[in-house]
Amino acid sequence: MPPQALAQVLSHLKVQRTEDVIVGFENAEDAAVYRLNEREAILQTVDVITPIVDDPVAFGRIAAANALSDIYAMGGNPITALSFVGYPRDGDLELLGQILAGGVETLEEAGCVLIGGHSVADDQIKIGFAITGRVTLTNLKRNSTARAGDSLVLTKPIGTGILATAIKQGRASRQAIDGAVRWMTELNRDAAELMVEHHASAATDITGFSLLGHAMEMARPSELTFQFDLVKIPILEEVRALAKRSVPGGTAPNRAYVGDELEVLTPIDHETLDILFDPQTSGGLLIAFSEEDTGAFVRAMESRGKMAVVIGRAVPRGAHSLQLG
Repeated sequence: MPPQALAQVLSHLKVQRTEDVIVGFENAEDAAVYRLNEREAILQTVDVITPIVDDPVAFGRIAAANALSDIYAMGGNPITALSFVGYPRDGDLELLGQILAGGVETLEEAGCVLIGGHSVADDQIKIGFAITGRVTLTNLKRNSTARAGDSLVLTKPIGTGILATAIKQGRASRQAIDGAVRWMTELNRDAAELMVEHHASAATDITGFSLLGHAMEMARPSELTFQFDLVKIPILEEVRALAKRSVPGGTAPNRAYVGDELEVLTPIDHETLDILFDPQTSGGLLIAFSEEDTGAFVRAMESRGKMAVVIGRAVPRGAHSLQLG
């Protein structure tokens, strides 16, 4: 659903709150947070996606990694999962079994137990998971608490939406597909553990609203401007070329969602802008760190063989939430 439409729907809801609801609908946070006691809270999230690759096992793994990512973005540990399946009545059940097997494989890698689920008949295949996690309150990370002077670190390259569209069109090479699957099935667990250890001030995961959409959702409630260095933003292989003809339908709504919150300070071509508004699946974390903690986090990620790239910084709020330079 386009971000503007979702916001309109949520505006009509009667929001139920108690003193133990730490995070609910506000500020487009990645997961809901409910206090259990003075020390701990539970995290809850749900994500459902349609097929983006042809390999059923890989699709299941991507769906699980995508759902788990919201828990990691809040600094938590996933503990249980419920599956959701939308599947044609006459669909191949062996294929569905392979999809779910892939999902369980990734859940097990995360130490998360599948304990139930729900299915409906649907002409369009849909797979998702509702994840419950646990977080120590002192480790909880939100998207609204970045600070002026923070560095902005991204932990995966962008471009999965364009590649998924190119796959459907038969335009992506096997090498590009394999690379995208590798990134989309990679858990954000290491980034979550290390951002807690290295005192991140804020974090979010980059998914359907694009890098710039989710960045705006961090910058605006933090009352900051996020300045991005365009040349430092990592992009998946072949995406620049594919962006000329394989733009997902969600790109234009993402651009409209950000709207006037973006200021472009340097000449930028249409394809590059489309990549920055590309709806992602199972993307990386965008994390804000103080300058002194940034280097230690990057080195710790690299020591585990993980990506961590400084792509910008947070400054006091100006006329716009986002700047590209």
